[in-house]
Amino acid sequence: MNRKAFLLSMCAVAGLVIGSGTAQAATNFTGEWKLNAEKSNFGPMPAPEKLTVKVDHKEPSMKVAQSQSGPQGDMAFDVNYTTDGKENTNTIGPMTAKSTAKWDGDALVIDTKLDTGGGELTIKTKWTLSADGKTLTQAAHLVSPQGELDITYVLDKQ
Repeated sequence: MNRKAFLLSMCAVAGLVIGSGTAQAATNFTGEWKLNAEKSNFGPMPAPEKLTVKVDHKEPSMKVAQSQSGPQGDMAFDVNYTTDGKENTNTIGPMTAKSTAKWDGDALVIDTKLDTGGGELTIKTKWTLSADGKTLTQAAHLVSPQGELDITYVLDKQ
């Protein structure tokens, strides 16, 4: 193979490799989701009796409405994210949450920091969607002044 043909081949291969990473279609989390408590893992925390999540995802904007009830009471909140890594500010109860969301392959990683009044709570959540689009998994790692905790919510599409 002559030098020109070799260079053209290398450019074509490089274009395929680079293009395959950027041409991938983003996962869409739109839907109404209900907690599957049996498949979820709450660590030492009590499981909510009911948890629903409604997602309206129009890339790069994602609106999430969550409501839950359980031993710790009832809570509902709406948050907005953009999946381009820009910081978004939301109010969750009495707390202000600053979050960034960005793609890691087909998964969406959301990093959130909350000032709880007694220290900072950081939450790194990885959202993944099953191949059939019927199961949303939210795996979260929480870090607070009291320690670290891992929680996994498994939600079924309604």
